[in-house]
Amino acid sequence: MSAVIDSHGHVAGHHDHEHHHAPEGWRRWVFATNHKDIGTLYLLFAFTMLIFGGILALLIRAELFQPGLQIVNPELFNQLTTMHGLIMVFGAIMPAFVGFANWMIPLQIGAPDMAFARMNNFSFWLMIPAASMLGSTFFMPGGAPATGWTMYAPLTMQMGPSMDVAIFAMHILGASSIMGSINIVVTILNMRAPGMTLMKMPMFVWTWLITAYLLIAVMPVLAGAITMTLTDRHFGTTFFNPAGGGDPIMFQHIFWFFGHPEVYIMILPAFGIVSQVVPAFARKKLFGYSSMVYATASIAILSFIVWAHHMYTTGMPVTGQLFFMYATMLISVPTGVKVFNWIATMWRGSMTFETPMLFAVGFIFVFTMGGFTGLILSMAPIDLQLQDGYYVVAHFHYVLVAGSLFAMFSGIYYWLPKWTGVMYKESRGKLHFWWTLISFNVTFFPMHFLGLAGMPRRYADYPMQFADFNALASVGAFAFGIAQVYFFVMVILPCMRGQGEIAPQRPWEGAEGLEWEVPSPAPFHTFEVPPKLNDEATKVIG
Repeated sequence: MSAVIDSHGHVAGHHDHEHHHAPEGWRRWVFATNHKDIGTLYLLFAFTMLIFGGILALLIRAELFQPGLQIVNPELFNQLTTMHGLIMVFGAIMPAFVGFANWMIPLQIGAPDMAFARMNNFSFWLMIPAASMLGSTFFMPGGAPATGWTMYAPLTMQMGPSMDVAIFAMHILGASSIMGSINIVVTILNMRAPGMTLMKMPMFVWTWLITAYLLIAVMPVLAGAITMTLTDRHFGTTFFNPAGGGDPIMFQHIFWFFGHPEVYIMILPAFGIVSQVVPAFARKKLFGYSSMVYATASIAILSFIVWAHHMYTTGMPVTGQLFFMYATMLISVPTGVKVFNWIATMWRGSMTFETPMLFAVGFIFVFTMGGFTGLILSMAPIDLQLQDGYYVVAHFHYVLVAGSLFAMFSGIYYWLPKWTGVMYKESRGKLHFWWTLISFNVTFFPMHFLGLAGMPRRYADYPMQFADFNALASVGAFAFGIAQVYFFVMVILPCMRGQGEIAPQRPWEGAEGLEWEVPSPAPFHTFEVPPKLNDEATKVIG
């Protein structure tokens, strides 16, 4: 595909020359305004947080390896579950997708950089103090918050000073997200190459445009909820205190009005990545491009009216239960459209299974399982039995680990040659995939049975009848953790050091889009002159 008529030669010709424009040493990273450098910083930060959150998870699984209290006391156990959730959601998954957005959106739309380069730098560097504050709570009087990542009242009223620090950290992370989202929206709407209309944008760009709007809408809601918690703790308000006429259930409503769109904030960019990878390795155009766009928008809109399916057990009237039950079932329709379109894209394509495609197909398979368990939990009478049990833990880890994380791995393997200029070793990528897929299922599949048998979540101890499945899950969790260390040491580090075969400009035969029109590695500055797209080319960019 010869998408770029004007600037392709310009960029290629300036390849060596451009690299001299990159600042040297630590200043390049501390004062970074280049979208590629900031994207790299986000991805490295997210991986660091993934390892930190993963260590907390392994402590949880080590404690649950057998009945009785082995390693940690119940108070510390609750701190571990709380911080694991907060760090994985706000420190690992969300920043990683922002890193993808920074790296790929300007390249995919033919923009020279993000719209607000200095704000981009600020939104990244806000995350470092916020993450440090979250981590430091373990060393404060009374330990880290032990409320669960949902920070429900009245537990939040009973926590020590670490709760205030965690609330402050969440505010900073929220500010970072809002700034990043505004940047993404403005970049996409104002800086596309001439000829790239909205309906010719790559799917990854579309999913991020919609995600950014979601973030701008819901982060202030979270900020409101935790600010009310703060004033209840210190300034005599009683928003969530029944003694003063407040209601702890109100916190749940406000939190989940943020929390449910947040779930889609963590999965829509994953849909975008998979929608790029599957057509490339099926060597076909994405089936039903416009229906994918409308399905993404539908998911975003519907995500605002399903929040109380997390709250069936709070004494909700049956009418309310019915509304949220049907609304939740409805949201599975656009998700089903996406899965159908990916499978239709693969249908009769000339597919090859390099690592990015393996992770994309693995994503579709395991995410669909997580979607079905979500559909089961949407039914109020079933959810009343399964609420706050291990079935729920299994469900959201299938959606978030096998969903968000698998899609990220797919995207990393897909774009790594473009980022680093070298090809990773395919055998190592495939080993990482199978190791990850098998250990993931060994970890989380047994949890469905634990939940059906009645094991509640966030318990440090359990009776003997749950021992075997817990032991199995713990073994799987350690194998899963080691697989991610292997990935970093054997795949990422060699590529960052430039060890490996030199990557061609277009390493994947079926890959389409503007990012494949620049050399590998992508020069420090790209598209200084906007590329002009011809009609024939823009039809196939999605």
